[in-house]
Amino acid sequence: MAENVKELLKLHEGLTHEVYLDNENSSIVPLEVLEAMQPYWNKKAYGNPTLTHKPGWEAFETIMNCFGKISTYIGAKNLEELTFTPGETEANNLAIQAAAFLQKDHGKKIIISEIEPISVLQVAELLSKFGFTTTKIPVNSDGFINLEKLKEAIDKDTILVSMASVNNEIGTIQPIKEAVDIVKDKNPQTLFHTDASDAYGRIPLNVQNLGVDLATLSSFKIQGPRGMGALYVKGDLNLHRILEGSIGTQRLWPGIENTPLIVGFTKASELAFENFEANTTKMRTLRDKLVEGIFTELSNLRLNGPKDNKRSPDNANISILRAEGEALTIELSLSGVYVSSGSACSRRLLQPSHVLIAIGRIFEEAHGSILMKTTRYHTEDDISYVLSVLPTAVNRIRGIVGSTGVH
Repeated sequence: MAENVKELLKLHEGLTHEVYLDNENSSIVPLEVLEAMQPYWNKKAYGNPTLTHKPGWEAFETIMNCFGKISTYIGAKNLEELTFTPGETEANNLAIQAAAFLQKDHGKKIIISEIEPISVLQVAELLSKFGFTTTKIPVNSDGFINLEKLKEAIDKDTILVSMASVNNEIGTIQPIKEAVDIVKDKNPQTLFHTDASDAYGRIPLNVQNLGVDLATLSSFKIQGPRGMGALYVKGDLNLHRILEGSIGTQRLWPGIENTPLIVGFTKASELAFENFEANTTKMRTLRDKLVEGIFTELSNLRLNGPKDNKRSPDNANISILRAEGEALTIELSLSGVYVSSGSACSRRLLQPSHVLIAIGRIFEEAHGSILMKTTRYHTEDDISYVLSVLPTAVNRIRGIVGSTGVH
């Protein structure tokens, strides 16, 4: 495997143009964020924020300021409603496990949609070992949850509903406020969690207006550093942590806070929200140019997810028939265009995306999908370059498929 990777990397030498569109899986950290983080590694606030000396006091003040800023961006009542975690996965685990065990005396039923992120699906599966049950609500062909089915599923034993605000693969913006109202109307004791990682910085997000009890955020999905996320917990919820260890500035996640990454996450948030409308308009404009260009140049395509403003402004997910997704990601990479195939979390298992299957895509369509996400840092030239490269890559793969008789 290592030798194969070395050979593949050699083939990339001499690239003059590179466009990174794989922002579902990781992101390039911009210079402004790197510069904001740099002093916190070795010049200031490098101490443990619980200790009584200058580096510790600086760290404490810095982290409190970051709590305050991100709380403001999501409409939280106060900074104590936010907990920093090492990422989206950890925040989802904390939210669902802690909420389930908090509510276990009221019931054992958890409701999620069929297209939740892997970290939500798997933690729900884990809880089945402790006597909890999971009900999955179906979605339509654009990925919107069936609200009538949700209403039917809510009963006196339902303790938690988890539904992503924006689907990470196909960009569907779910009607979270309507879903919360349905849930709370039928069972006011049911808690509502939303993984808002793909909503934060892309669509308006206010936890008070939505009425959610818990919300997950991710740093790298807004071009912040990896290894950082956050969980909003409504103030009146007395959740218990799921990990044990020394407690610093936050009750629900033990261990020494990673001040540089927290600063980086906060700076990325500032950059996303200080020009929110301009940033999201740019993402949408570039995304639309990308999708329209691909559909102009190629045939036998399927756009996965909704077509209108009910789709996240950065998301483009297209199934390209007779062009296997993994082969296409390699072919595009050799030209300096970096995308992902299907679900980032399932592709190594060579299984089709559970999201695409849930919206009715057949095996071939799911395996031929590519996922691309634009950012405020992309340019018109970047998209033009992708459109100059992608049709050639697709036609080459389709030619290989045709010559081998494989369909």
